[in-house]
Amino acid sequence: MKRIVRIFTEEFPIRGVFRISRGSSTSVTVVVAEIEADGCIGRGEASPQRYGMDVDEAVAAMGAACDALEQGISRDELQSLLPPGPVRNGLDLALWDLEAKQSSTPAWKLAGLDRCDPVITAWTISLDTPEKMEESARLHHHRPLLKIKLTGTSDLERVQAVRRGAPDARLIVDANESWSPDYYLEIVPALKELKVELIEQPFPRGQDKILASLPRPIPVCADESCRHSGDLQDLSGYYDVVNIKLDKTGGLTEALKLQQGARKLNLGIMTGCMVATSLGIAPALLLAQDADFIDLDGHLLLAKDRHPGLHTRDHYLLPPQAELWG
Repeated sequence: MKRIVRIFTEEFPIRGVFRISRGSSTSVTVVVAEIEADGCIGRGEASPQRYGMDVDEAVAAMGAACDALEQGISRDELQSLLPPGPVRNGLDLALWDLEAKQSSTPAWKLAGLDRCDPVITAWTISLDTPEKMEESARLHHHRPLLKIKLTGTSDLERVQAVRRGAPDARLIVDANESWSPDYYLEIVPALKELKVELIEQPFPRGQDKILASLPRPIPVCADESCRHSGDLQDLSGYYDVVNIKLDKTGGLTEALKLQQGARKLNLGIMTGCMVATSLGIAPALLLAQDADFIDLDGHLLLAKDRHPGLHTRDHYLLPPQAELWG
């Protein structure tokens, strides 16, 4: 049976304001792909704005692939048709979901996993004044893991404030490419004293070799510098961990390949996400089954998620129900 493909956008409000070093947002617009065949519908979600593509461009690019999808292109063939990025991600995830529903087989089993267990996710402390970030940390002090957004100025004060607000939480920090080598050398010893466990992307993408001459008393994670498996060889020796996000890799198919390649190079794994609904987060739970750090709170940052959505219990993020994805 010929497939029917639908591409559309949806907007969801963010709880308050989400700030990082590059700007702030009060809502997120996602692009959804639906692929229907044999009475089943597979869905995938993409968040394109972070990767130099606006929503209209993403919709157009997905639409250009519709003919191939309707004629039955496979997930493997999709990898050659489109480059890594959010456009391919939305379509790849829809194909995974469709295959799971057509075969009545959970996506985690299709991916070769033994099971899909609940996981503990980080909670993001959005960039703000130290006082506001301490207030947010106090509100979420009970969470096991906090991720702190930084900007390259007054960062130590921000981390100290969060530590005061959440004295028992594990901490990771995300510089979002905002540091210089001098700033790194100045702040890292103090972050070590504050028991920070991971530093994410301190320098801009393309400047990774700076890390060859710098101490790493705290593991350093590549985010913007690691988009797909082809980046791994250029990162080996400079980073300790790679952050795998579906919108970067272009879908779960490539994300699993990146994860396997990173493990072969003895790199740690962080499973990350964009601000997205539960539909965009759910497939990443498969990656989280073999991850050292898990940051899948994108849907928790929304004022309103889609229904049905992911469920949590005692800080654990539960595997998705088939009605949502996979």
